Amino acid sequence: MPSNHLPNEHDLIEGCLLGNPIMQKKLYDQYAPKMFGICLRYAANSEDAKDILQDGFVKIFVNLGKFKGTGSFEGWMRRIFVNTAIEHYRKKNQLYAISESQEENISNQEVSALDALEADDIIRLISELPNGYRTVFNLFAVEGYSHREIATMMNISEGTSKSQYARAKAWLQEKIGNRNQEKS
Repeated sequence: MPSNHLPNEHDLIEGCLLGNPIMQKKLYDQYAPKMFGICLRYAANSEDAKDILQDGFVKIFVNLGKFKGTGSFEGWMRRIFVNTAIEHYRKKNQLYAISESQEENISNQEVSALDALEADDIIRLISELPNGYRTVFNLFAVEGYSHREIATMMNISEGTSKSQYARAKAWLQEKIGNRNQEKS
């Protein structure tokens, strides 16, 4: 097989299961850029994202035999990378709950300034969120997990997940407001 030939997904998986280093490299090369984007959304910086990427691919190769072939392979990989990012986060950080009155106060600070931002600006702002806020925000707003699922994944209460999300939104709204004032 020529080195520039892209094997199909099934052949990639089979080759990796057989321990073929060429197929392992092809799988890595094909999926690393997209998975690195996921890692960046959860990491505090690019070095942490690289660590998550490496840990995630180790888990992919170790657990590849568990992929049943039902559903999307990329979706299966994505879930492993999200879980790896959460594990990485858990090792480094602790979340703290806030009261319902604090949560309501944060929730009432709605701003519609997101409409004026470009996608790159939004990604940059999300990457600047404090770690706990960023993780919960990505899991809820980007990945679509419920607060109950996030609570289970991160070993926190559902209320803490909600409060971290509310704080993330308030933080983003404040940054967007400051950015818009600077432009005026």
